[in-house]
Amino acid sequence: MFNEVSQVTSALAQQQYIATDEIATVMYLADKLGKPLLAEGPAGVGKTELAKAWAGASNKRLIRLQCYEGLDESKALYEWEYAKQMLYTQLLRDKLSDILESASTLGEAADRLAQEEDVFFSERFLLARPLLQAILADEPVVLLIDEIDRADAEFEAFLLEVLSDFQVSIPELGTIQANHRPTVFLTSNNTRELSEALKRRCLYLFIDYPTREAELKIVRMRVPELRAKLAEQAVEVVQRLRELDLKKNPSVSETLDWARALVMLNADSLDRNTLENTLTVLLKHEADVQKARRALQMSDQRHDDDPRRRGYGGSSRWS
Repeated sequence: MFNEVSQVTSALAQQQYIATDEIATVMYLADKLGKPLLAEGPAGVGKTELAKAWAGASNKRLIRLQCYEGLDESKALYEWEYAKQMLYTQLLRDKLSDILESASTLGEAADRLAQEEDVFFSERFLLARPLLQAILADEPVVLLIDEIDRADAEFEAFLLEVLSDFQVSIPELGTIQANHRPTVFLTSNNTRELSEALKRRCLYLFIDYPTREAELKIVRMRVPELRAKLAEQAVEVVQRLRELDLKKNPSVSETLDWARALVMLNADSLDRNTLENTLTVLLKHEADVQKARRALQMSDQRHDDDPRRRGYGGSSRWS
């Protein structure tokens, strides 16, 4: 579908995703080589958004598996709908006399009951979870396995088999092979080390916080109603906050939330009052808020005579 890297960059931009040259190149190679993509990096830098943007750019349905501690095969692959099976059992009980009425031997009766058991464990009672949905899809899809590092190592080992062959074995139905090989994204926030076996099967991409220029492009694209000067000041503050060794740095999504909040407040400039009153849109830990406020106070003391001190996005602040 994409014949060169520049087409990937343009297609993602149309989905409001600003891709670096590295991101666009790795995406292009993953598509051409048919390999899963493992995207690692801090939370909130756009790993999940990349999968969503790729689904939109390639016009494919996105199927998402959100990982968490304790996730097992049944929650990721399939379950039997026991409520329907119980209802079927009741119907079978009501029809049992009709089914066995003309059976001349016990063996014949048993064979007829066995045929009903085949219906009992059939696709009509199968509840497909995300992995099986991707395998059974009638058209190519994008499979997002989000935050794989939150799942247990046992589930990761199970996933290796699925990613290798894109087929699953269901004891009651046999082996089911993918109709179309899905485009697979895996994301990780680095909360634990992933296995070398998993990494070996994927193309690897590390997504870090964007540069000032890239983040400004994102803000201007996603929040176009924010004044240009205020957007520059806001991005500058976020970039400075990430230098303070916080417990949780503000993510790109939080930068966008803050930009939208400034629009809602009809802010003309980023003065001290506006900044302090909206810090919690960016920072989600009280210790981080207090550290940022101390940095502001120290900056004020250092630059009391600086005429640029009226704006909190200039290079004179936070230094």
